[in-house]
Amino acid sequence: MFPGVEIAVGYLFAWAVRKLGTAADRQVDQALDTGIDRLHTLVSDRLGADDPALQQAAEEARDGQDELAVDTRQWLALTINNAAKKDEEFAKALMVAVEAVQAAARAAGGASAGGDGIAIGGDAEIHAAGGSVAAVRIDGPVTVGIPANPQQPGAEKG
Repeated sequence: MFPGVEIAVGYLFAWAVRKLGTAADRQVDQALDTGIDRLHTLVSDRLGADDPALQQAAEEARDGQDELAVDTRQWLALTINNAAKKDEEFAKALMVAVEAVQAAARAAGGASAGGDGIAIGGDAEIHAAGGSVAAVRIDGPVTVGIPANPQQPGAEKG
């Protein structure tokens, strides 16, 4: 996947939500607003405003969803990625547009993460006590300590 595609998808959905009035009461920083508009124009010009993946994202925004459905997010990301593979100028322009929106979001006090990252804007505190585990995200199994009477492999329970 080309760098920035997944991030672009999130911003495109934010554009659709904002433009379709489902978040009309929110004030958006002008630089961020302009950057998202430019990103949307770049992508919709390249894909075509009637692109099915873009249309599905707009429909989900109209329906008031807070975020894109997983399959729509993947579909739009793959559509944009395929366009970037075929058009090096588009790929470069996409990267510049995503970086500009991220910079505007940071300047507006927002947090930004790429790929499968987690962004926290502001203070965050994670605390574990009494032999427990605390994390923002844990990918995989976690074992804390050794059980008092561990089951031996092949031994019958009882």
